[in-house]
Amino acid sequence: MAKKDKFRQILSEQVVLGDGAMGTMLYQHGVFLNSCFDELNISNPKLIKKVHDGYVRAGVDFIETNTFGANEFKLARYGLAEQAEKINRSAVEIARDSAAEKVMVAGALGPLGCELTKYSKLTKQQAAAAFQRQAKALVQAGVDFLILETFSSTEELLTAIGSVRKITDLPLVAQMSFNEDNETIYGEKIEQAIARIAAEETVTAVGLNCSTGPSGMLGSLELIRSVTDKPISVQPNAGLPRQVENRTLYMCTPEYMAEYAKRFFEKGAKIIGGCCGTTPEHIKEIVRAVRSLDKVTAAKTPAVRITAAKPAEHAEGRQCAPLAEKSRLGEKLSTGRKVTTIELTPPRGIDINSILGKAQLCAESGIDAINIPDGPRASSRLSPMVTAVKIQQNVNIEAVLHFCCRDRNLIGMQSDMLGAFAIGLRNMLIITGDPPKLGEYPDATGVFDLDSIALTGVVKNLNCGTDIGGNSFSPPLCLSIGVGANPVASDLDREIERFKRKVEAGAEFAITQPVFDIQMLFDFLEAIEPFKIPVIAGIWPFTSFKNAEFMANEVPGVVVPEQLLKRMSSAKTKEQAKVLGIEIAREMIEKISDYVAGFAVSAPFGNVKTALAVLGKIDIGRI
Repeated sequence: MAKKDKFRQILSEQVVLGDGAMGTMLYQHGVFLNSCFDELNISNPKLIKKVHDGYVRAGVDFIETNTFGANEFKLARYGLAEQAEKINRSAVEIARDSAAEKVMVAGALGPLGCELTKYSKLTKQQAAAAFQRQAKALVQAGVDFLILETFSSTEELLTAIGSVRKITDLPLVAQMSFNEDNETIYGEKIEQAIARIAAEETVTAVGLNCSTGPSGMLGSLELIRSVTDKPISVQPNAGLPRQVENRTLYMCTPEYMAEYAKRFFEKGAKIIGGCCGTTPEHIKEIVRAVRSLDKVTAAKTPAVRITAAKPAEHAEGRQCAPLAEKSRLGEKLSTGRKVTTIELTPPRGIDINSILGKAQLCAESGIDAINIPDGPRASSRLSPMVTAVKIQQNVNIEAVLHFCCRDRNLIGMQSDMLGAFAIGLRNMLIITGDPPKLGEYPDATGVFDLDSIALTGVVKNLNCGTDIGGNSFSPPLCLSIGVGANPVASDLDREIERFKRKVEAGAEFAITQPVFDIQMLFDFLEAIEPFKIPVIAGIWPFTSFKNAEFMANEVPGVVVPEQLLKRMSSAKTKEQAKVLGIEIAREMIEKISDYVAGFAVSAPFGNVKTALAVLGKIDIGRI
């Protein structure tokens, strides 16, 4: 594959992850700020390679050459203008050595360091020639693509683009730097500047780097999405620099940067990396966070093959059984009667006596089913399938098995579905799953061959007697298919679109994340009305103000209104807080009862009596 095609192909298939800072890393290794960092390509290549090696080990898709200031004008300040070509060529050789054909090498070009205005002594022709000479050295030395970065002047960046394009057709990423007001230092608005750059047909991707931290750059990303349909890159600083004991430090932690990298991904960024202050540790966390999400969203080749398989209902003329025939829960949902489920988390060990006792109490109280989560928040517990089977074998109550795409490949998922039905399970709630980084085992690898949409289609086919290879089998499965829903998703349009696709794939009911904001639930239900299936509302009874704060700030996909936090803070004792939490949950149920198919109540910290009290099955005084 030609160099000019490699980057474009990868960019079309996945989010492309880049390295972090070079300059601040060299500073941390004792290089003085008044040194010429680019000259180190000649005088200390081992140090430059050491920095590159750290980013390659972090798992990036590309590293940038140490040539941000390697143009003749900036080098002239150090008496090195005549060595510009040698410095650039050496930089590529070092980067290529670190890349070892495993990752791509991007040739980095920065501004000339001279204002390109009508009052400047530097002409556009001189600027264009300087950019062209640097780019030529990088291209001839073997870079895969070029990055023009940290430009504050749109005119200078346009000049660089035009001059570089005259000597190469390699992919070109053009990035600008903006302040916290989303303006260049010359006062040009971010939307106007990016629109002008994106209008250049020869630019492969446009984006932002430097100047601001991740929070500010997220806002900038949201502004520019509407002005271009080209891939967008984001490379924020690790926050704003601070002087600590005469050292310049950047305060954003790797975990914080990774959290924002996920948000960049969700907002459509296609190239994600770091700038000043970011280290291999920052980039390693970003790679972990984004890789898992990218696998989920892409659904990759297997998912495409599944959706392209011949319709299951045509397999030997068989039709899928209706929901009412699949389970007692399905029968109740199909006839419009309210259902109640209680979520019980599998134990960390192998002793199931406690959870069986809780399930028995639920059955005696008239609860319809027990929800069994699958590795909630990427934790590791007793197999949820084993837990569900044991409950159904020992207690007269159905289980709803949550089935997570994170931990199994395509073959394993089909095998588990066949096995679940064979041992008597009938209700599935299909979820994509939290990336392992969010849980207790951050070094575990997420699989994500399929996401919840694709797996829903797989199960529908299995219900009609067709496997993932398009082969027919008999008898078919008869599983009720549930899916998750988040009425308070940060990107609600995306959540609604995904919900629609789940229904089209074969979903028959949904269970929401815990609902605390009633209006947001109503808005969601209204939005999905054209393709609505029975929706069971998730209910979580607070046990304390601390618990409410945890739900509000640390549980993904949950929004807790400020008034509820304030109300929970009024409790003076543990008992008052517990009673207040139950009252709030009961009020929630009363307000939404006419709009949902039932309730999935969580048993906080395993206290099933709290969940039963919420549903009015026992008195509050008995908990």
